[in-house]
Amino acid sequence: MSDRVVLGMSGGVDSSVAALLLKDAGFDVVGVMLKLESGEAENSCCNTAAQARAARVAGQVGIPFVVVDAQEVFRRQVIEPYLEAHARGQTPNPCVRCNPFVKLSGLLQVADRIGAAYIATGHYLERRETRFFRGRDRRKDQSYFLWAIERRVLERTLFPLGSMLKAEIRAMAEAHGLVVAGTPESQNLCFVQQSPKNFLLQRLGGSPGPVVDLVSGEVIGQHQGAHLYTVGQKRGLGLFQSHRVRYVVRVDIERNTLYVGPREAAMWLGLEGVALNAIQPLESWPEEILVQIRYQARPVAARVVNVSENGITLAFREPAFAVTPGQSAVFYSGDELLGGAIIKKARENLLALRQDVPRTVEA
Repeated sequence: MSDRVVLGMSGGVDSSVAALLLKDAGFDVVGVMLKLESGEAENSCCNTAAQARAARVAGQVGIPFVVVDAQEVFRRQVIEPYLEAHARGQTPNPCVRCNPFVKLSGLLQVADRIGAAYIATGHYLERRETRFFRGRDRRKDQSYFLWAIERRVLERTLFPLGSMLKAEIRAMAEAHGLVVAGTPESQNLCFVQQSPKNFLLQRLGGSPGPVVDLVSGEVIGQHQGAHLYTVGQKRGLGLFQSHRVRYVVRVDIERNTLYVGPREAAMWLGLEGVALNAIQPLESWPEEILVQIRYQARPVAARVVNVSENGITLAFREPAFAVTPGQSAVFYSGDELLGGAIIKKARENLLALRQDVPRTVEA
């Protein structure tokens, strides 16, 4: 191995500044764009314009640049699982799968082929020796999306931007005259060129069904297909005229039924997770950890109730809103990333614990 590093480049300002920082640190940098799709939509992560920007930045920085076709693995590892999860009534996060199974694995393949010691990305994650922490810029912190990466891979991965603020990164790009200095942020799913709901309707179809009030048992509306909705959702539910705000509490795919209720019905005191990945050894975890159940959600304190070969059960110190099957539960000790799991089910519904409410709320 050498001081060569394979850097994932997107044609955006983050990975471009990462190239600058690595080059200035003395690394032999090779820029790689993984071509995930053939589309030319503006929000596509690897369209012709993005490739041209990345190539121009590589030229400005003085590093080689190549494009690697990863469309087949992206379809197999990200798009198909995304559709399958929705068809099961879950709400997946495709970026969580893309990072370990497409992006970093693709960069590692290139690195191993050319004898590079490291790979690198423009993610906002801070590395301190063999420990990993939230990015300094809390508005951009991406640790939530990186929990599923195996420790052996993380140990070969550099994150040059982890200790920087976005404003500092923009300023550095401008100071060096990089063509991407003013490139806007990418916000939407890179493979969805429309609304996610319309994308799912196009790929999976729709089948109208009832919206049921979980407490009263009454049918209060009609939806377009249970797989199109997510736990915690309150808009677009097809409710009949009502002044009461209701949230999706349960998605029943077999009955094609949405169960809704007041916010209290979407509050939970724990969860069961699968596909557990412990970045730091479990025996080193503190007695009480922090768990984040959605990107940018406020972490809640939790106690580990049980750990199996592939799963974990947590009890929260306080109720958490919309614990959603298919989403990620990411674990921290303070700012340190400990690992994560995919939420299988929520536990201990707050409303169901009241004596005057039917136990059907737990269903």
